[in-house]
Amino acid sequence: METYCPDCKKSTEVVFDHSAGDTVCYECGLVLEAHSIDETSEWRTFANESGDNDPVRVGGPSNPLLADGGLSTVISKPAGGGHSDILSSLGRWQNRGTGNDRNLLMAFKAIATMAERSVRLFIVNKLRFLIAFLKDRACEMYKKVEDLKSVRGRNQDAIYAACLYIACRQEDRPRTVKEICSIANGATKKEIGRAKEFIVKQLEVEMGQSMDMGTIHAGDFLRRFCSHLGMTNQAVKAAQEAVQKAEELDIRRSPISIAAAIIYIITQLSDDKKPLKDISLATGVAEGTIRNSYKDLHPHILKLIPSSFAKEEDIRNLCSP
Repeated sequence: METYCPDCKKSTEVVFDHSAGDTVCYECGLVLEAHSIDETSEWRTFANESGDNDPVRVGGPSNPLLADGGLSTVISKPAGGGHSDILSSLGRWQNRGTGNDRNLLMAFKAIATMAERSVRLFIVNKLRFLIAFLKDRACEMYKKVEDLKSVRGRNQDAIYAACLYIACRQEDRPRTVKEICSIANGATKKEIGRAKEFIVKQLEVEMGQSMDMGTIHAGDFLRRFCSHLGMTNQAVKAAQEAVQKAEELDIRRSPISIAAAIIYIITQLSDDKKPLKDISLATGVAEGTIRNSYKDLHPHILKLIPSSFAKEEDIRNLCSP
């Protein structure tokens, strides 16, 4: 780098002396700045100098959801010596005094793990950057419910998964309960569903108003389902147009069921036909539900399918539900 040197009367190259924190002119040796602080990252980890854990000299960022911001001092286990009994006692008393934060830390860690496992759910729309944000949103929600002292005795894994499910809904990145179930630690779809209803009810009572869960649309799930089935870009585009038109109709089916039924229709009109069983596995919608949704969409099928994708004759020749 270069800077102006008052001794050389011109811009000259400078050298930074890391040991002293001095910026020195390369030409004349004049100290231009003394005892400066290096604010760049310290890449040395000291890992090779310790037989135990990595003794890093800084911790993580503060966490406003914890009572002490996550910046408290931790009394480590004694490594031997005459004061080991005192240190052991201090450690035990500290653990007793920080029980609430310890439970929260365990919960936050579990939610973070679920969020990391959900990476594959976000790959299709290139939304990896949302994982950390959704994790924080889910942790905030868990903290509110935990403060009400109403989650004790309940399936904690289902509570964690339900918080993540609600966070996805509120941020307009909805995931099905079945998808969330696939990243939960053994919690069943029914348990997560019950936990979600419980959390919503508790928070609505606390807020004194209904909780905004966001609106879900069939298009929110369509591209992900099409990717699971390996559909062509042309078929995906046709399905997207059909979904947009379906929203204008009064079809009393869940958005997920409508998306699955439209995918079924599009694949039957394409060269690469997909069995109903494969569509059911990719979307998580039962085969019977897909058939019933197809039955509701069939009277409007000529309006739904783009003419650029299939001929009217081929659409009319589709089997009746």
